[in-house]
Amino acid sequence: QVQLVESGGGSVQAGGSLRLTCAASGYTYNGRCMGWFRQAPGKEREVVATIGNRDTTWYADSAAGRFTISLDNAKNTLSLQMNSLSPEDTALYYCAAVTRPIWAAWACRSPGDFGYWGQGTQVTVSS
Repeated sequence: QVQLVESGGGSVQAGGSLRLTCAASGYTYNGRCMGWFRQAPGKEREVVATIGNRDTTWYADSAAGRFTISLDNAKNTLSLQMNSLSPEDTALYYCAAVTRPIWAAWACRSPGDFGYWGQGTQVTVSS
């Protein structure tokens, strides 16, 4: 049984940093896509960053230059380092993994591409 468990969320002031982690159990990475999504109240779930085969990465425009996605394959842990946070980053952040053989980070940007989801971790950024 696959389980994805996020941690590291919290409250921070604008300009601050947070590091989210996702512990994956029962899941074999094998270079397939994993990613971070977020959902703010009243808005649709949106992709933040993805990582695929050979650690290739893709970032949403809102995250590029501020966030870094990484994977520790040995520990089966996905991370998202978030710097220069702004109130617009406030959301529930989800870790996700694909069930189909999608390998390229740029090819897995829709929530529908992912079959495994964590429960989410809240990030709140105050101005």
